[in-house]
Amino acid sequence: TLTTLDLSWNRIGADGAHNIANALRTNTTLTTLHLSGSKIGAKGAQHIANALRTNTTLTTHNLSSNQIGDEGAKHIADALRTNTTLTTLNVQDNQIGAQGAQNIADALRTNATLTTLNVQDNQIGAQGAQNIADALRTNATLTTLNLRSNQIGAEGAKHIAHALPTNTTLTTLNLERNRIGAEGAQNIADALQTSATLTTLNLQVNQIGDEGAQHMADALRTNATLTTLHLSWNGIGAEGAKHIAEALRTNTTLTTLNLQDNQIGDEGAEHIADALRTNATLTTLDLCDNQIGDEGAQHIADALRTNTTLTTHNLSSNQIGDEGAKHIANALRTNTTLTTLDLSWNRIRAEGAQHIADALRTNATLTTLHLRSNQIGDEGAEHMADALRTNATLARLDLSGNRIRAEGAQHIAEALRTNTTLTTLDLCNNQIGAEGAQHITDALRTNTTLTTLHLGANEIGDEVAQHIGDALGRNISAKMV
Repeated sequence: TLTTLDLSWNRIGADGAHNIANALRTNTTLTTLHLSGSKIGAKGAQHIANALRTNTTLTTHNLSSNQIGDEGAKHIADALRTNTTLTTLNVQDNQIGAQGAQNIADALRTNATLTTLNVQDNQIGAQGAQNIADALRTNATLTTLNLRSNQIGAEGAKHIAHALPTNTTLTTLNLERNRIGAEGAQNIADALQTSATLTTLNLQVNQIGDEGAQHMADALRTNATLTTLHLSWNGIGAEGAKHIAEALRTNTTLTTLNLQDNQIGDEGAEHIADALRTNATLTTLDLCDNQIGDEGAQHIADALRTNTTLTTHNLSSNQIGDEGAKHIANALRTNTTLTTLDLSWNRIRAEGAQHIADALRTNATLTTLHLRSNQIGDEGAEHMADALRTNATLARLDLSGNRIRAEGAQHIAEALRTNTTLTTLDLCNNQIGAEGAQHITDALRTNTTLTTLHLGANEIGDEVAQHIGDALGRNISAKMV
């Protein structure tokens, strides 16, 4: 029996939606329906809404990118007042304004089943945010709300914030790309000090700056429920990083912190590193693209020697270079908790690769290592291959975009013959050519653990591709991507 139907991007229009709606009135098995990008418009939304009034099995409905507008939103909202089965509704990118938000909010006051609502990429503005906020005060079922890219601004953030202390069910809130600024961040932060349910908050791309970071840090000192916080693309510098770091010293609930694409620099990295020495709950830290050099890498590395909780760390798109790689490598020799490390786009050359490879010989916890788009070359590939001969934990290795030629591929292939732990290897966007691909292919005949191999953009050619096919016939585990 059919339970999931996806008709997305098929331009079925209002008439097609009418046909689907007619089927929904009698169907008793379908639980998930995707009509994204189907050009059903307000009229099609009305047909679907009419069906939702009587349908008793559909739990997930995706109506994103259908130009339903405020009128269509009203039809859907009217249906939500009586529908008792739908738990997830996606009306993303539908030209819904404040009036449509008002209608949806009115429905939320009486609807007792909807748990996830996605209103992303509409134009509800501050007024629409106020309408939804008013509903949140009494709604007792919604757990996830996505208001990304809705131009709610600081005023809209204030309305949402005022609803949070009384709402008792919302756990995930996405306010990304809403230009809430430092003022909006302050309102949200104030609410977090008394909110007892929110666990995930996304404030990415909101221009909160160092001042907004300080407000969020103040909230982290007292909030006891938030586990995931996204603050990327917010113009946060070293000062903001310092405020957040000070909060991390005492916060005991946050497990994931995303500071990607800010400008904390070496000084900010030092502040965060100092906090990692005492913080005992953070497991995932993203410092990608933060203008961190080898000095900042050293501070992070020093902290990793004693930190016993961080499992995932993203330092990609910085400028740590060979010296920074050396510091991180030294930390890997003693660190016993880090399982995923991303050092992509860091100007690491063969020397840096050697330091990391040396550490991998003794490290017994790292399972995923990303070195994408560095410049390790054939020499660096040889160092990594030497490590693969003895390392017994690394399962995923990304060496794509590293100027590796046939010689480097040969070294890696030789290591693959004896390595028994690596399951995923990415060598895309190198220059291994037909010769290098042949070396890898020969290794696949004996390697029995590699399941995923990426060789795209390597000028391999038709003949070697045939050899790869032959090797795959003998190797029952490998999969080319």
